[in-house]
Amino acid sequence: MGGIRGQKAPGLHGWLWEVTWRICQWARTLGRRLLRRRKILTDAGTTLPGRADQDAARVKAAVTPVRMGEQLCLSVISRMGGAVSAGEDNDELIDNLKEAQYIRSELVEQAFRAIDRADYYLEEFKENAYKDLAWKHGNIHLSAPCIYSEVMEALDLQPGLSFLNLGSGTGYLSSMVGLILGPFGVNHGVELHSDVTEYAKQKLDFFIRTSDSFDKFDFCEPSFVTGNCLEISPDCSQYDRVYCGAGVQKEHEEYMKSLLKVGGILVMPLEEKLTKITRTGPSAWETKKILAVSFAPLIQPCQSESGKSRLVQLPPLAVRSLQDLARIAIRGTIKKVIHQEAVNKNGNGLKNTPRFKRRRVRRRRLETIVFLDKEVFASRISNPSDDNSSGDLEEERREEEATTPPDAKPEPPVNFLREKVLSLPLPDPLKYYLLYYREK
Repeated sequence: MGGIRGQKAPGLHGWLWEVTWRICQWARTLGRRLLRRRKILTDAGTTLPGRADQDAARVKAAVTPVRMGEQLCLSVISRMGGAVSAGEDNDELIDNLKEAQYIRSELVEQAFRAIDRADYYLEEFKENAYKDLAWKHGNIHLSAPCIYSEVMEALDLQPGLSFLNLGSGTGYLSSMVGLILGPFGVNHGVELHSDVTEYAKQKLDFFIRTSDSFDKFDFCEPSFVTGNCLEISPDCSQYDRVYCGAGVQKEHEEYMKSLLKVGGILVMPLEEKLTKITRTGPSAWETKKILAVSFAPLIQPCQSESGKSRLVQLPPLAVRSLQDLARIAIRGTIKKVIHQEAVNKNGNGLKNTPRFKRRRVRRRRLETIVFLDKEVFASRISNPSDDNSSGDLEEERREEEATTPPDAKPEPPVNFLREKVLSLPLPDPLKYYLLYYREK
C-alpha cells in the first residue's frame, strides 16, 4: 500500500527519454555556439546594420526550446522524486541528500544514518539500496530516499509524540520515526497486505536484535496491524502526526483530517502533490504544498459477505510497567555517565564512527528520472558538462593508493552502552534485561 506501483517498464520509455535528453543537449550546445558567434562578431565590429536583430532572433529561436526542454525535465524529476546521486553506502547516500537540501535538520539526519536502508531490501536487490529510486517487489515497496526525507522534515517530529503511518510497508519509515519519538511516544502502522506486515515485523526484530543504533537512541517500537486504512474504527484515538504512503483522493481528505489532533500535522500525497496539513484548531487548517509526486492511489475498501466493512482496530495505547520504566531510566542514566566520561577525557562528546572510510571524490551531479504509467521505469543520466573532472578523480585515486596501507580496514563502531552495562557488578539476567536480550 505504498507509493509507486510497479518496478520495470518496457524499454520504449527509456529510449524516448534518452532521445529527448540528447535533443536537449544538442539544442543547448547550438544555443551556446550562436551566443558565442554573436559576441565574436560584435567584439570585432563586423555586425552589419540589421544583422544584430537577425542574430538575436536566431539565438531566441534556439534558446527557447532548450529552456522548455529543461523545464520539462525538471518537472519530471520533481514529480517522480529523485534527484541525487547514488551512494556507495548508506552514509554516502545521506551525504548526497544533505547536499541537495532534502535533509535539513540534525534529528532527521541522525535517524537516516542510524538505519541502513539496505537492511529493508531483499538480498538479491541490495545493490540498488543506495540509489535515489523507489523499489517494489511483489507487495513490498520502498519510496525513494528523497521522498522519505521530505516526509520526515515535513512531519516536524519531536520526542513523546504519537505517530500513525498509513501504508506502513516494510517499516523502514516507522523505525526511523521511532528513533526520534523516544520511549514515551506512540508509533502505529496500518498495512493492507498481511505478507508485508509480516515482513515489517521481521525487519523490526532484526533491527532490535542486531543494530547498535538501538542502544544509541531511546527507541519507540512500532506496532503494525493489517487492514485497509480507510476502514479505521471511528472510536480510535487521534494522533499528533499522520503520514499516508499512497495517493489520497479528494473525497478522502476529510477522513484523513479526522485522524489528527489539534496542533497535529498530516502529510500525504493529495491530488499529485505531497501536502502538509496542520490542524490549528477544531475546524481550522493550514495547507502547504511541498512538491509534485506520483503515488499509486489508495485501494478502496471491499465489502464483506455480510455487506459490512471490516473495521481496523489500532493497537491500544499501552501503559508501561514500572519495571520497563526503571529499565528506561537506568539506560538513560548510563548514557549520561558515558557522555560525561567522554567529555572529561577528550573535551568533546562521543563521535559517530562512520561505517566505512570513504574515498574523497568529486561527485558528479546525477539526475534520477522515474517514469510512471502502469509501471515504473528508472533511468539515471549524467550531465556531460561534469565529465571534465575525470582526470582529477584519477589523480586523487593514485594519491590515496600511495598513502593508504593495502591492509587498512575501518575500525568497527563501539557500542559504549553495551560495554558499560556488561561491566557493571550486576547479575547476568539483569544485565541482559537492561540490554533487551539483544544478541550483540
